[in-house]
Amino acid sequence: MTNFVWHNPVKLVFGKGTIAELPNLIPAGTKIMLAYGGGSIKANGVYDQARAALAAYDITEFGGIEPNPRYETCMKAAAIVKQNGIGFLLAVGGGSVLDATKFIAVAALYDAGDPWDIMEGRKPVERALPLATVLTLPATGSETNTFAVISRDATGEKLAFGSPHVYPQFAILDPETTRSLPLRQVENGIIDTWAHVMEQYMCATDHSALTLRQSEAVLKTLIELAPKVKADPADYTTRAELMWCATVGLNGSLGLGAAAQDWATHMIGHELTALYGIDHGRTLAVIMPAVHRFQITRKQPRLAQCAARVWHITQGDDATRAAQAIEREQAFFQSVGVPTTLSAYNIDAADAARQVAARLAARNAKLGEYGDLGEDEVRAIIALAQ
Repeated sequence: MTNFVWHNPVKLVFGKGTIAELPNLIPAGTKIMLAYGGGSIKANGVYDQARAALAAYDITEFGGIEPNPRYETCMKAAAIVKQNGIGFLLAVGGGSVLDATKFIAVAALYDAGDPWDIMEGRKPVERALPLATVLTLPATGSETNTFAVISRDATGEKLAFGSPHVYPQFAILDPETTRSLPLRQVENGIIDTWAHVMEQYMCATDHSALTLRQSEAVLKTLIELAPKVKADPADYTTRAELMWCATVGLNGSLGLGAAAQDWATHMIGHELTALYGIDHGRTLAVIMPAVHRFQITRKQPRLAQCAARVWHITQGDDATRAAQAIEREQAFFQSVGVPTTLSAYNIDAADAARQVAARLAARNAKLGEYGDLGEDEVRAIIALAQ
């Protein structure tokens, strides 16, 4: 178990009717930008609840944020923030809306050139406007972390950045807002949460025994909840548990004590989304089993542990159980309703391998907890996902 420092300042307000708490969380007289996506919050009543709660505030709305938020859209919002002297950003929607809002909060105060320099790692984040969220789609965990992912049309890139400056001040999590989600988004959210946990858990490096068991608890809960939410989408308890799983999955706690983490699945998945437009969660279902198969030898102890503790596979040696854990993971993704091969999307694996590996190599990206998965390894991983 390695040394760590963990500080998470996000105030969580969880449960039914909590959108009404907004006036108690944002100082009176604050000029607010209310950011949202394609308009689903107007159909499901969340917009009306937020506007009613904020009736006494000066509100500027910015809608139309995409599922994979675009740099170009964010920059339009940042310009409006500057023009109107807005002092607080409220993201109402899913993780994409919140990711965009984090970037807008930085871009609106950035005066050192093109804010895309931050996405490319050439400039640090030095300040950001205060922000918060009313979350309606449990998946990304963005409500309690410092990360955001933004796409740029001009370059065809999908990149991530992180900074303590973009921690939300608070996150309102009302599970009732998730009842109207399309099934596809629910499926994607389950896979995304699973991947977040596994990328912190499935490492060959030192870890904390307690943290590992906390990760296993989230994984087992997802396995239990997935069929329940499909059988009864209106059940509040199931929705609430899924929302809490997604938040815990990437609030920073499940990586504590680990020497390193393996985010190769996400890195490759982002490239597949950028190239082919596949939903983020669905790219993870395709790539994660392949990442584990490619690294099965050095991940064998943790895979075998996962087999025993999560899948209750206790027979056979470590090698046998490790292989079975990967098979069960892939079968779980399929049971959720998400394909696990590139061929399911009519994508040629050889072409994907060539393009993704080249794009990552151009950024000198080294994946995996050891940082040793380069261009050749990425090609091999994608070949396993055909």
